Parts: sequence; C-alpha cells; structure tokens
Amino acid sequence: MVAAGLVLTALPATATAATATPAPEAAAAPGLEAAAAGAVAPIAWKACPPSTLTGVPPEQHQNFSCAHYRVPIDHDNAALGTIDISLLRRHARQPSAKIGSLFLNPGGPGGSGLRMPISADRYLEPEVLDRFDLVGFDPRGVGASNPLRCFTTAEDADEVFAKQVVVPISRAEMSDSLASYRDYAGFCDRNAGSLLDHMSTKDVVRDLDLLRAAAGDQKLTYVGFSYGTLIGATYANMFPKQTRALVLDGNVDPKLRTSDGLQYDRERARGFELSLDAYLAECDAVGPKCAFSEGDPRQKFDEIREHLRQQPIPLPGGGQVSIHTFTNGVAGSLYNFSEFGILAEQLQAVYDVLHPPAAQTLSAAAVPALTTAGHQGRFDVRPDTPYTSDDSYFAVNCSDKRFKHKQHKLPEIAALWEKESRTFGRAQAFADAAACPVWPGEEDVYAGPWRAKTETPVLVIGNYYDPATQYEFSKRMADQLGNARLVSVDAFGHCILGDSQGVDDLTADYLVELKAPAPGQVFQPDVAPFDPVLAGD
Repeated sequence: MVAAGLVLTALPATATAATATPAPEAAAAPGLEAAAAGAVAPIAWKACPPSTLTGVPPEQHQNFSCAHYRVPIDHDNAALGTIDISLLRRHARQPSAKIGSLFLNPGGPGGSGLRMPISADRYLEPEVLDRFDLVGFDPRGVGASNPLRCFTTAEDADEVFAKQVVVPISRAEMSDSLASYRDYAGFCDRNAGSLLDHMSTKDVVRDLDLLRAAAGDQKLTYVGFSYGTLIGATYANMFPKQTRALVLDGNVDPKLRTSDGLQYDRERARGFELSLDAYLAECDAVGPKCAFSEGDPRQKFDEIREHLRQQPIPLPGGGQVSIHTFTNGVAGSLYNFSEFGILAEQLQAVYDVLHPPAAQTLSAAAVPALTTAGHQGRFDVRPDTPYTSDDSYFAVNCSDKRFKHKQHKLPEIAALWEKESRTFGRAQAFADAAACPVWPGEEDVYAGPWRAKTETPVLVIGNYYDPATQYEFSKRMADQLGNARLVSVDAFGHCILGDSQGVDDLTADYLVELKAPAPGQVFQPDVAPFDPVLAGD
C-alpha cells in the first residue's frame, strides 16, 4: 500500500514481551469500588421480542435472550432515580466450555450495541462464539436504554437542524450554524432531564461494571470499536483488577480527547486528510482498477472541491452536488474500503460534468455518495449512529471532551483548521467544537491517570489509514495504557476486525487463551482496495 508520507513505527522496544511475567495489578480509581459477582442482582434473561431479532431465522431465536437491567442515573446519588439498560445475549455455542460473557460496543458515541451479537460472526472467529455468551447493550441514553431526548416533536428538531450545513463557508452559514447549536442546547436544557448530567464515559463504565457482575463474571471481557475504545480504556483504569481481556479496535487518544477537545478534533481532521491522501495515491498507483486514476487524481479531486466551495455542480440528469454532500460523502466512503471503487466511479462522473461533453445524462441517483445529505460534519457517527431519536452523541462528547474556547471563536478556528486540512478541517470545526461550548449539563469526565496495569495486556489494534481514528491515536493509546500490546494493520478504513484473517485469529487466541501477541506485528487486510471482488459488496 502507498505510505502517503506516514512515518510508521512499531511498539516501543520496552513493551512487555508476550511470555514475560504479567505486570502487577493496580488498584481501582480512588473512591470507586467494583461490583462483586453474586453481590448484585443477576440479570433476568428472558425470550427476546421478535422485533429485536429481525433477520434471525425463527429456528435460531432460542439462541438469544434479552433483558433490561436497572442502574442508577447517578452512581453516587440514588435519590436521582434509575434507568434501564437494554441487553441482548447470544448464548455460547458450547455451554459446557463457556468462559464467560463478552461485552460488545460499536462506538459512536451513541451507537446502539444491542444487536451486535446477531452479526458477531462477521468479526469474531467461531471459537469465540463457542466459548462466550456475547452481550450487546445500548449504553445509557442510547436507543432502547432510556434514550436521552432534547426534542418533544420532530418538527422542533427539523427546524433546529435545518440551519446547519456540513461546511459553513459564508458568514450567513456560519452564523446560522452557531445559532442552531445554541437553539439545540436550549431544547436539551429544557427537555433532557437529570440524565443529561450523567452521560459521560465514566458513567457508562460504571454501568458496565454492574452488568459484568450481574452477568456472573468476576472480570470483564470486552470488544470495543472506535469511541468504544475509550470505554475500554476507561474501564481498564477505573477497574484494573476486574479486567480480564479488552480488544480495542480503531482507537481514540484517551488523554488528548479528555483534556483538550479542540486539539483532539483538529487532529481528527488531519486524520481524514491523511486517509484521503493515501486513497488518492493508491488510486493513482493501481491505474485502471480505479476509475478516477486517469490524469492526476489529487489534482482532479482538488478541482472538484474548489469548484464546489464557490457553487454547487448541477447534474444534467437532475439534482446537484454541493460542498456539503461532497465532503460528507467522501468522509463516509473512507470508513470502508469496500466503497473505494464506487467512490472513484462517482468522483470521475462528477469530474466529467465539469469537462463536457461527457456525462450528459448524469443524475443525482447515479452519484448517491456525493449527493446525499449528511450529519452536520459529525464524522464520529458513521457508521455507528445517525441522528434518529436520541441526542446522546453530544451528551457524551460534551461531557467527556474539554473545550475551553468560546463559541464565537469558531470562524477563526475553522479558518485555521482549513489551512492545514483543506477538505475536512472546516466541517470538523463546526461539529463538537461548535456545540460543546454552549451545551448544558455538567462536565463529568474520567481524565486519567491511564497507567493502571491490568494482569493481561490490553489488545490495541490500529489501521495505518484509518480516517476517523488515525493510526497515531492507536500508538498513543498503547503507550498511555499501563499494559498494552499494539497490533498494526497496513489497511484503509475505520476498524479492521472481520477484514483481516491474521488479526481475527490473533484476537481469538487473545480472548480465549489470554495469549498476548508479540510486539511490533503488522498485518494485511484480506482484500486490497479497488479489488474488483469488492464491487458487489
């Protein structure tokens, strides 16, 4: 794959070897006491409602069970009441050899993890499904777990979000977007209730510890993707003695994310730019396999983007491409390398419109990735959670990320980010950095220390060209944790489990046998970008 200027380094030589004596366990965070299996009410599993098992053949329904588990809104103040966490369990296929429960989280924040066990065979090996009950759950405020809602009517939500665009460029667009976030915050302040002050990752982790004990497990086994890696890292440091095995795929930088949200998001924009650079370089390298390769892909891409910054591109067959749909569509496609070929075809089709007489009948339906409305630059959310019926995304991020600037500074911030991240900097600036300075609720974040030593090394997996959680973040995650092992993948896309057999095998050995991988390993994906096999995926 094309290196695209990245400096790739392995885990530091000082990392603990796989066969070394395990590091001593550290105490939990001060003032916290882990839940004890057998000392809390067990989860009352029962048959799942058919709607929860949509897509599962009826004869397999018996392999699943569901539950709601009650947790405090505030773990330190029972007077605030309780909420119910929604759970789905996929039973271990070899009950007599069961190791315990394996909890799953898809990221987001705000991603629904409830149905993750249903599709787990796509990213976990058979021996993992044999030996664990797989447990999916919607974190507090998400999906079926007491969704946090800022709006009482869809009309109110539509009116607020109608003022937002992905890439605010004009003074009017910037003013409207910032006003929209202030309006959004006002609705949340009025309607979200006491849960709004208790949506941090720390709260989710304390829920997860209760769920671990209620499932009967002495220690937690967990797989988390994207933002879910922050949940795992936080658990390892709040409850290191209760940590059995954690797999973190597509990592955040926990220290930076919880100490300086502005710099974290600035670096996220750079991550998307690095991924885009590598995509265009790979397109150029593979030649005709990439439909956008004729000529100079980088120059062609920049021409489209700069044209769109001035005006939309009307399509001869109907519809248009705007800078907003273009930016959102390209960012979304970078998440999954199976979409690389399709993105290239659509980029070339739009480029042809700028250079007639080609594509005289091109319509919006022919380039959906570049003409579909996006989610206001909240690139964390894809593929985890579009805005539907809860407002957990900002409720979590504005609890966890520390933004110290005033909202009126956003135009200045966006202009700076745009200079270094031309395609994605402005869009990234007008997301969390625009919402969180005016967001209601209290800041309640676990911000370290991150050096607690778990008995088994935490497995940290990072792709070289991950757009949403750049490879540098995975390196930092492994370095910051007290006992971790970094596994690198020479791959595009956000997260890798299920797309690299070598990583999948290693992960299965880790989860089942607690076999930590040797330091410094680099794996390949199963399929290369622009491979024609992916065209029908």
